Amino acid sequence: MTAAACDISGLSAIADRFDHVLLDQWGTLHDGRTVFPAARDCVVKLRQAGKHILVLSNSGKRASPNAARLAQLGLPRAAYDGILTSGEVTWTGLRDRTRAPFTDCGDACFLITRGDDRSLVEGLNLALVQDTRDADFILLGGLDEDLAEPDLWREPLTRAAARQVPMICANPDLMMFGTTGLVPAPGTLARAYEWLGGAVSFVGKPHRPIFAAALEQLGQPDPHRVLMIGDSLDHDVAGARAVGLQTLLLADGVHRTTLAGAPDLAAATRKLAASPGRMPNWTMQQLCW
Repeated sequence: MTAAACDISGLSAIADRFDHVLLDQWGTLHDGRTVFPAARDCVVKLRQAGKHILVLSNSGKRASPNAARLAQLGLPRAAYDGILTSGEVTWTGLRDRTRAPFTDCGDACFLITRGDDRSLVEGLNLALVQDTRDADFILLGGLDEDLAEPDLWREPLTRAAARQVPMICANPDLMMFGTTGLVPAPGTLARAYEWLGGAVSFVGKPHRPIFAAALEQLGQPDPHRVLMIGDSLDHDVAGARAVGLQTLLLADGVHRTTLAGAPDLAAATRKLAASPGRMPNWTMQQLCW
């Protein structure tokens, strides 16, 4: 039997239950164009209540360009305590080469990023190649909206899979917000590569390493006093629950077509989650205090 979530109208209702907050970025804080006013106000109120705030994002870009982007959208760096991205965890792994999948992936890298971003490889001893036939590994950090459909990548990825070229996916998100609505995200392309026979290592939510890095950045607090807030059952909720964190799901995000405006949000979430490991502690329409 899947446990029921409790629907709340604002974060102040449960503020005494946590000391630290992990905030998803896209769909939680902003829509790619502007920070939601209610979310910005909520971040201010969280800081006033003495909570530590870490933005935890599956962005394939590193932390600093994400912080700059948030500031442009309306949330200054001083408003929160830190930001950790799957791109940052990936960059650190490629720099240190101390654990899989980074220890033996090679140096010839076929890079796929959004907006030709190079922050994911800056300062690393990698040779960027223009053809998957020359690659030791594929590094998938982001996707431009007009290249998001996996079929557009079928030819180069088929060649790579035939050569057993491994892929490191630094953004496991399956869907992302585009100008026309939800479009495939890097995680969908990575899954397509698996379907073609390629091997993929995922970095970011829901996988454990990014949560371990987040807890370390927060000073190793009691996981039960940490609240993960996000809009994805698969990434934010499932990943946080697996490491013992409390979870809050926002309906007006990636699951909006199913959840937003549901007359009984908790019941709709329970049906969509379908298993205890994907069920949040609380549900809310959008981030607000």
